[in-house]
Amino acid sequence: MAFNIGGDCKLKKLKRSILSLILVVIVALGAYYFDIDLSGQTDDHMESSTKADYSLVFPTDRYPETATHIQNAIKSGHSAICTIDRAGAEDNRSESLKGIPTKKGLDRDEWPMAMCAEGGADADIEYISPKDNRGAGSWVGNQLEDYPDGSRVEFIFP
Repeated sequence: MAFNIGGDCKLKKLKRSILSLILVVIVALGAYYFDIDLSGQTDDHMESSTKADYSLVFPTDRYPETATHIQNAIKSGHSAICTIDRAGAEDNRSESLKGIPTKKGLDRDEWPMAMCAEGGADADIEYISPKDNRGAGSWVGNQLEDYPDGSRVEFIFP
């Protein structure tokens, strides 16, 4: 009686290879089905952009005071994303500016803006020139006018 020891070993290796291949296919299909990123890449900008429906590149050269204020507010923990909520703007503005006195010749700029669902009581307020503040507000309003309420817009600074 002869034993085929080498053949049994090859058969076991073949079975393991086939099982491994099946597992890889299952994992790949699961990742595809559940939209899981298996690349291992971590790009912070990419992650924050995926939370927004739109990106808006803010013209820092045209409205430098407003741009600096927004950037500082974002660095201190405020969101770079504005969820458009036009109906809530008046209440947000009242909440964010409550207790912040006016100053002659300056506007109270708020971030997040009043028209953002993220705005309101915890908004960051800074005094800036009316020309810069109102110009920026008009520019942003024009850029966002066609976006429906609920749209999430990420503010990007070049």
